[in-house]
Amino acid sequence: MRAAQAGMKPALPKRFYKEAGVVERDGLFHLTLDGRTAKTPSKQALAVPTRALAEALAEEWQGQGGEIDPSTMPVTRIVNSAIDGVAPRTAEVVDDLVRYAGSDLVYYRAGEPERLAKSQDDAWSPVLDWAKDAHGARFALGEGVMHVAQPEEAVAAIRRAIEQIRSPFALAALHVMTTLSGSVLIALAHAERQLDADQAWAAAHVDELYQESVWGEDYEAMERRRRREADFRAASLVYRLTQQA
Repeated sequence: MRAAQAGMKPALPKRFYKEAGVVERDGLFHLTLDGRTAKTPSKQALAVPTRALAEALAEEWQGQGGEIDPSTMPVTRIVNSAIDGVAPRTAEVVDDLVRYAGSDLVYYRAGEPERLAKSQDDAWSPVLDWAKDAHGARFALGEGVMHVAQPEEAVAAIRRAIEQIRSPFALAALHVMTTLSGSVLIALAHAERQLDADQAWAAAHVDELYQESVWGEDYEAMERRRRREADFRAASLVYRLTQQA
């Protein structure tokens, strides 16, 4: 099966450049490949607002071997998405993030077993407390998976917080962190430095980690989580570097 799966993988493009670099032009920092400006899939200049983020891009491109493997370039994927997808559709991305606030992971608690309920409370209640204190957003909790309607004013408060993120690069990174964690509140708490990356990722996987502690680890599930965590950390890096000169 593994041999068949390997045979189905698309051929990767050959590396066509020797050096990846950064050039500042018109207030932006452009990725260059052998001195030529790199392009996004939509043929726009691969340019970002800070040198730190541009250098992270260049590091990914310089680190490629004889072939270019996009799966090993999460920062590049997020930046491409920001330029080609998020920048022209900012309002749609904001709306999508706000939808998470209506049914966020952290609202839905287990009644039992007691150890899982406590793990959820330990991880998620500080996030809800932060949302209340920092943004005036008070959310309702429920037990099980039945939908719990949230106060409109609380969801509106989270919308205001998201709308303050003007950079399409930061917004793209927040969207990646939200979809990977299942929680816009965890993603925002991390973006606002209330949780570090380890805490945010662990908070997003309380249930899964509990199940593993009871039933044992599943190799394939762990590998999927490992890949998703790498993308989450890349998004966290993009968010930070977007704001770092």
